[in-house]
Amino acid sequence: MTGWVRPIKRGWVVRSEVPGPDVDEFAEQHRVTAALAQPGAARGTLLAVQHPHRTPPALADGLTLLEALPHARRALQDLVVSAYRSVEDVVAPYQVDGPDGSAIGLLCMVDPAAVGGDGTSRVVHTEQVYPDVVAERAAVLAGLGCATSAALLVPVTGGDQLTAAVTAAIAASGAPAVSTVDAAGRRHRVWLLGPGPIRDAIMGVAAAQALLVADGNHRVAAAAAAKLDGILALVTAGPLLRIGAFHRVLVGTGLSLDAMVDAWRACGLVVRAAPDAPAPTVPGTVVVRHSGRSVVVELPPVDPAETLPRIDHAVVEDLMVHKALGVDPEGPCVRTLPNGRDPGADAEAVILIAPVPLDDVLAVHAAGERMPRKSTYFTPKPRSGLLLADLN
Repeated sequence: MTGWVRPIKRGWVVRSEVPGPDVDEFAEQHRVTAALAQPGAARGTLLAVQHPHRTPPALADGLTLLEALPHARRALQDLVVSAYRSVEDVVAPYQVDGPDGSAIGLLCMVDPAAVGGDGTSRVVHTEQVYPDVVAERAAVLAGLGCATSAALLVPVTGGDQLTAAVTAAIAASGAPAVSTVDAAGRRHRVWLLGPGPIRDAIMGVAAAQALLVADGNHRVAAAAAAKLDGILALVTAGPLLRIGAFHRVLVGTGLSLDAMVDAWRACGLVVRAAPDAPAPTVPGTVVVRHSGRSVVVELPPVDPAETLPRIDHAVVEDLMVHKALGVDPEGPCVRTLPNGRDPGADAEAVILIAPVPLDDVLAVHAAGERMPRKSTYFTPKPRSGLLLADLN
């Protein structure tokens, strides 16, 4: 059995349904706050554990996330007693199928700081991260002492062998320990697998290659920063993983669409009006929607000296947002937006960016580089709260 891909020594599996709102459907702060304001949502729900500072009592007291952690720990203890049963020394074959793809993989613990015999990292970040977010999440992981959500890790090569191994284990395991359908219509099924040759074989396949962080770059970096022994992860190669679009939202700039267009044209960009323009599906152009109007912006051609592949998100943030508009891409006026999510009532403009092709993600990795922050949105993801892992 490998040392850096490990079983969950102690954890809790949900008995039926994860209590409260489906936490994975709430990426935006205002939606989390609104959901927690509903009757009963601020107590005894996983959403309250993950966002204790956004419950009505915490907001009334002006608590920060770290200040609200004691409330989260108590809520987690109550949740474990009421809705979970304990498990020990297990890994969890996992299958999810839905409208945005399908994945078969292994829920287990992975050492985020593991290094191979050649000195290279076994867990490879695919995106840049925000240092302040990493520091905050490291404090939360250490303070909560429990992983409630899993990162999504993808083998660099050899994915077919992993899919085949987990599929065979599922076929031999009978009925799943958990079977549930989330709000988006995805069916999630979890099996529990204890010690034995089947488990050893699957874990050996999962650890045979370096793993790319497809989702959860901040969580993985936070676990390493907190010097945790491992992070809960779903190791999967699909077979039908998809990369969705990750857009940008501008808020509080005070700029009209005409002012933005003038600034972009002053930087040499070609901009044309395009009422009801659909979101782009291939890189090279973006669509901007502002106050019921739409324009298409053609990104500049690739310079022969430029490192390939070029990622549209970097051009949007560096040229369109920072240079042309004078807005800090990492500041409060810029938000990231997974495709299909509500941009919020305060959104001035939404910059729709095409999904990044998987080949480009792999090429960036092969070049030893990282993707821009929040530029890939892999689906489907493991559902939070089905299996909790003790980090102590």
